[in-house]
Amino acid sequence: MAGQSIPGTAELKKLDTAHHLHPFTDYKALAGEGGSRIIARADGLRLWDTDGGEMIDAMAGLWCVNVGYGREELARAAYEQLQTLPYYNCFFKTATPSPVQLAATLVDLTPEGLNHVFYGSSGSESNDTIVRMVRHFWNLQGKHRKKTIIGRQYGYHGSTMASISLGGMSAMHRQADLPMPGFHHVMAPYWYDAGGDLSEEAFAERAAQAVEDRILELGADTVAAFIGEPIQGAGGVIIPPAGYWERIQQICRRHDVLLIADEVITGFGRTGHWFGSDRYGIKPDLMTLAKGITSGYQPLSAVMVGDRVADTLIDKGGEFYHGYTYSGHPVPCAVALANIDLIRREGLVERVRDDTGPYLNRRLHEVFDDHPIVGEVRSEGLIGAIELVADRKTRARFPDMGSVGSRCRDHCFEQNLVMRAVRDAMVLSPALIATRDDIDLILERARAAIDATARDLGRL
Repeated sequence: MAGQSIPGTAELKKLDTAHHLHPFTDYKALAGEGGSRIIARADGLRLWDTDGGEMIDAMAGLWCVNVGYGREELARAAYEQLQTLPYYNCFFKTATPSPVQLAATLVDLTPEGLNHVFYGSSGSESNDTIVRMVRHFWNLQGKHRKKTIIGRQYGYHGSTMASISLGGMSAMHRQADLPMPGFHHVMAPYWYDAGGDLSEEAFAERAAQAVEDRILELGADTVAAFIGEPIQGAGGVIIPPAGYWERIQQICRRHDVLLIADEVITGFGRTGHWFGSDRYGIKPDLMTLAKGITSGYQPLSAVMVGDRVADTLIDKGGEFYHGYTYSGHPVPCAVALANIDLIRREGLVERVRDDTGPYLNRRLHEVFDDHPIVGEVRSEGLIGAIELVADRKTRARFPDMGSVGSRCRDHCFEQNLVMRAVRDAMVLSPALIATRDDIDLILERARAAIDATARDLGRL
């Protein structure tokens, strides 16, 4: 902190425990463990805490630091924009250069037909915006009954009241008496969990049919949209079986239901394509962007709006009574432009597609296919998961779902490896700059953590 001395570790921990309410945290449990580990600096894939401890970050922060830590180009873009114009809003018939330039860049990058952009500061905000846009669109079409949006079990679309309702995280619903009316959920395309003896092709048909069945149950004249992540990240890296997204799009077209692709995690190279929609041939009506848009260096999100929706809002909608103080903030938009330029210049998307993505997949199998508590490994580009199970042959889960994953996560931290547990799946999404050596080190430490977990359970 410029001009200020930073307190020592003990004082920071004390202040943090006394005053800071963290997201997604059991406060009492954290205090009982002695408080937070204080991260002081980072470079590449490495993090250092205030005691000098070094970790390798296999999660790219929260799925977002795609170009790695310590990129001077992004810091310089923010600094130069702050010196020139630190803030002005996009209300009152005004604009600033960087959000205008970024909008044109995003239109060029995203799937054909997404020709308009609405900015926010987080994926949660932008998914809230989408709910507003979808309902406004159908009202303008004179179809006032089309209000319901269908999401999926384990879907994650944010933490606002509306975005929690879009998602299918039951624990989040219970805490806030959600979802709100007008939101429904169907099964996830989670073959390992629910596929049984079905082939991937047959399971893809079953999972997609669940969407159509719900549309028919509710009445197509009441269903406004379907929302899904191309790969369900926070839900446990649920990679859809071949054919699933093709069938989903057929169903949405048949029943005149808008299709929303939430690309908050899968965007900007994570899958080895610019967007997960490119990987799976999805042609959405609306698309949510955040996280990798700035590689986490500044808070920014965007809604890409397809021509059908945008043309109606523009031609028939009048004033759109929606927006945020920081919609189109010039600083994060400048950083996003520098970030996209860096990804292009270094060929990171192609590198993930052709080299490190296939390498991660191969090494996951080599390291874990023989492990007694690993039921499946799966990956796409640089996003993957390791399923921990009680019985490899039957896919039987451990009792008290999530407890083994939490135990393994703690062993990862002991190995100075940052990985995340989702139920009993260990998930990873390293920065796109990760080398083969980085991947080897991540998986070496992950194997040590999973071995330690298996020993705790008497399985090794």
